[in-house]
Amino acid sequence: MNTLVALCAVGAEKILGNEIKHLGYKLAGNAPGRVAFIGDDDALFRANLCLRTSDRVYLQMASYNALDFDALFDGVYNIQWQDFLKKDSKIVVDKVRSYKSKLNSEHSIQGMVQKAIYKKLGEKWHMLTLPETGAQSDIRVYIEENQVLILLDLSGLPLHKRGYRTDGGIAPLRETTAAVLLQEMMWRRKTPLHDPFCGSGTIAIEAKLYAHNVAPGFGRRFALENLPIYNGERALEIKKEEAAKIRTDVEVRVTGSDIDAQAIARAKKNAEHACVMAGRALNLIDSSDKIPRPDFIQADFSELAAPYENGLIVCNPPYGERLGEEDDAVRLYNKMNDLWEAFPNWDLGIITSCDKFVEAFGHNPNQTKGLKAGNLDTVFYKYLRNKPEKF
Repeated sequence: MNTLVALCAVGAEKILGNEIKHLGYKLAGNAPGRVAFIGDDDALFRANLCLRTSDRVYLQMASYNALDFDALFDGVYNIQWQDFLKKDSKIVVDKVRSYKSKLNSEHSIQGMVQKAIYKKLGEKWHMLTLPETGAQSDIRVYIEENQVLILLDLSGLPLHKRGYRTDGGIAPLRETTAAVLLQEMMWRRKTPLHDPFCGSGTIAIEAKLYAHNVAPGFGRRFALENLPIYNGERALEIKKEEAAKIRTDVEVRVTGSDIDAQAIARAKKNAEHACVMAGRALNLIDSSDKIPRPDFIQADFSELAAPYENGLIVCNPPYGERLGEEDDAVRLYNKMNDLWEAFPNWDLGIITSCDKFVEAFGHNPNQTKGLKAGNLDTVFYKYLRNKPEKF
């Protein structure tokens, strides 16, 4: 069995943990922005292929206590790196995080870890220098209260890069964040869903993939595939197993709109890529079935009317830090009361970093959820129309 560590937006750990359990793996603890779990060898590939809310998946190589650089070096050196890396691998210690530990110079920690890895590999392979002409293998180091975690990246590009979005436009929402928002609202496929600020279509597309049970990683490769521990035959079997779970026999009403015609064009293009990805996955099991594209229309949100009595709006409206001045964002939030009135029985989920949102919108949310992806602190406001307002 393996210990793996999946990263996520800070605040999304519980949702990611539920995803991991749904895949059949046992949780092994969490910290802000990451969840550890125990999985078999299949988990190395399946977690990358299937997790919707994780930004990266790592294999935990070691966990030990280190009060000085000798102990740090020895712990890294004792790992059997020759079993996990190739002779031509380019090894990069890409990030170091130290918290309440005696070892707190991130640059020095980075150099010591890299030195220990190269010394171990050089001795095992009887090489004075490694060629580093092959694929890059990233190592991440966490030291928290003197406890060291050494992690090997299995993902490569961040997992929010699904492969279907060729153009995100200005300040796009991460695909993984969109997936978190859908889970926060506990959305189910039978509920109509609309995004009135759809931009590049991310929320609607992620909803489509989720509703039809399409694993989000079908359209890309992973760093795992460059490692000697990768089992290509088994990975293909896992892909076929996941392809067989795709649902094409369900009715899903997912739509998006935006005032910007170019945004609608991007959304349609990205949705086409996502649905083609799903079709190729189905081809693995000799199925010619397709999943329908979400519908996108050009419209100002103030022109919209509810097409069904009940439903869900999830959106990422423009806010000052991203697309303009804060005053413009506040005016837009005030005008968003039109949505409240035009969709009287619909729940709403709205993400923003503007602390003036609630005052401008004029309605208190039932629940709020702080999320931090990258350097941006945001709040997700949940309006559940059949429950009393609570802030």
